[in-house]
Amino acid sequence: MEFGLTDEQELIVRTVRGFVETEIHPHEAEVERSGQVPAELGRHIADKCGSIGFYAANFPEEVGGGGLSHLDFTLVERELGRGSAALTVFFGRPSGILMACEGEQREKYLLPAVRGERFDALAMTEPGAGSDVRGMQCSARREGSDWIIDGTKHFISHANIADFVILFAASGEEETERGMKKLISCFLIDRGTPGFEISPGYASVSHRGYENCILRFENCRVPESQMLGEAHKGFEIAEEWLYATRLTVAAGCVGRARRAFELTLPHAVERKQFGSPIGRFQGVGFKFADMITEIDAADYLTLAAAWRLDQGLPADREIASAKLYATEMLARVTDECIQIHGGMGLMSDLPFERFWRDARVERIWDGTSEIQRHIISRSLLRPLGG
Repeated sequence: MEFGLTDEQELIVRTVRGFVETEIHPHEAEVERSGQVPAELGRHIADKCGSIGFYAANFPEEVGGGGLSHLDFTLVERELGRGSAALTVFFGRPSGILMACEGEQREKYLLPAVRGERFDALAMTEPGAGSDVRGMQCSARREGSDWIIDGTKHFISHANIADFVILFAASGEEETERGMKKLISCFLIDRGTPGFEISPGYASVSHRGYENCILRFENCRVPESQMLGEAHKGFEIAEEWLYATRLTVAAGCVGRARRAFELTLPHAVERKQFGSPIGRFQGVGFKFADMITEIDAADYLTLAAAWRLDQGLPADREIASAKLYATEMLARVTDECIQIHGGMGLMSDLPFERFWRDARVERIWDGTSEIQRHIISRSLLRPLGG
């Protein structure tokens, strides 16, 4: 693994960081105040993303994407982490799971998503089933050549702007040595389908303007042609394509931590107490030493996991380690940045209380810290029979 970036990778970093600073940062305060992103602003960001050639950069060139490697795209996500999630969501990154589309699905869902003409949202979490995918209650039953969907999903990110959702539902059961286990199928369901309702979700302290939604399905009929992959094989599709979301979270946390750090460092020189810059006091100066060490460690963990994917090496444990460490690192760094700024750190005049609030959800979504520790420990113990 090369620790230095290539010229092309340096260009990726500069381009995306410049985009975030010019197209995202100026609108953050208003989104934070209103809790909403105007539709025209979201469209503008998506169009600008396309104009610089980064829309669907995570997709292969043969389907019209940017063809970036896992490592290159992790650098993109790291820079996007420096901006408001409510705004960077429009920097087009369709769900990689759409690569499982076949036949007419490619023309209806995959290619329009890559071109920025249709927006998708992933629908997996339920009120009674988060990390326990097999525990979902939303059901799909076959009726003739169609499937009937019933149930509820919640915490579905940006479904409010989605043209279709990628839905996972329990479609049957099978007997295993550990008892009955639910079989999962995956469906592509368009907004406006009869029996499918999208409602506003919950008010969250994290990522204001990045909306979560509640999806309700009642006798919602979808044809067999809108099943993604094979019947009862949705769990396998999820395992194949959704690992990258954890890497995305880790990279974004690194970017946000660096932004908080870079905004705080000058304050330690400019702010004086007892006749000296506060950074000269060990109680403050050592905080910076600890923060930058943790940020760098999270950065290298994340890039190393992406590199393993590019080499075709197993990376589940490494991705889990990156997600675990980066999200918990971000919580510590944002807390220390507030401490260094003192009372002003908690005021909305500065962005640190927002960074602090936004950091909290990172340890929960896309697999809690506890789930990541389970993945890591299982990968260590199973080869030994544990």
